[in-house]
Amino acid sequence: MEILRINNVHKAFGEKKVHTGVSLSLNAGETIGLLGNSGTGKSVLLRSIIGLEQIDEGEIYYHDKRIDNLDEEEFYEIRKKISYSFQNAALFDSLNVFENIAYPLFEHTKLTEEEIHHKVDDILKVINMPHAKYLMPSDLSGGMQKRVGLARAIILDPEIILYDEPTAGLDPVNTDIVIKIMNEFKRRGFSGIFVTHDIPSAKRVCDRILILRDGKIYFNGSVEEFNHSTDPFVNTFGSDHRGQHAIP
Repeated sequence: MEILRINNVHKAFGEKKVHTGVSLSLNAGETIGLLGNSGTGKSVLLRSIIGLEQIDEGEIYYHDKRIDNLDEEEFYEIRKKISYSFQNAALFDSLNVFENIAYPLFEHTKLTEEEIHHKVDDILKVINMPHAKYLMPSDLSGGMQKRVGLARAIILDPEIILYDEPTAGLDPVNTDIVIKIMNEFKRRGFSGIFVTHDIPSAKRVCDRILILRDGKIYFNGSVEEFNHSTDPFVNTFGSDHRGQHAIP
């Protein structure tokens, strides 16, 4: 079942045209990988989905509801169902791990404090950080901060998670932990869009791979189709150098 649809989206920053007709769809329970050279607007597309960027042309639908034309207040409800996992985790420096993860629950639910603690304890087990509840962000490694950011992204039980480079800058051990968490989220029924330069991780998580090029979706296929493509440009994404592969 299709739960998100992007139709012919255009976006420019001044004279720089980033998107010139992007169209894609996301199905329930599916995770898609969004690849592309630096500057092709992968993160811009994620931000456009939840209203952090205003598109110039086209439409974005969540289920059958058009959402690109909503005002800021109307987007509050959409952001409960479409969650954004920021590349740098975007934790509040002055709040501990519990407070960071629980923040959306205090803001958007009527759960008791006891219920919130129980929910946070459960998600801390999922991200394998059960003893980090009262640590501050400054006490955490970069990989642990990203895991806390992932926990906060799903604490409201959204339908879709937008992953913005969740493995960027991580060593192989922490990358493996993050990918296992993403696959656990997938197993629990969350859908996702995974923006990344990390090709091996995309193959481990995603049902389909999409490639942005020249402002449009250039390739859209299964991981198997991606692996066996004879297209020279698609093949430039075949390197297994995590996050380091330069696309000509």
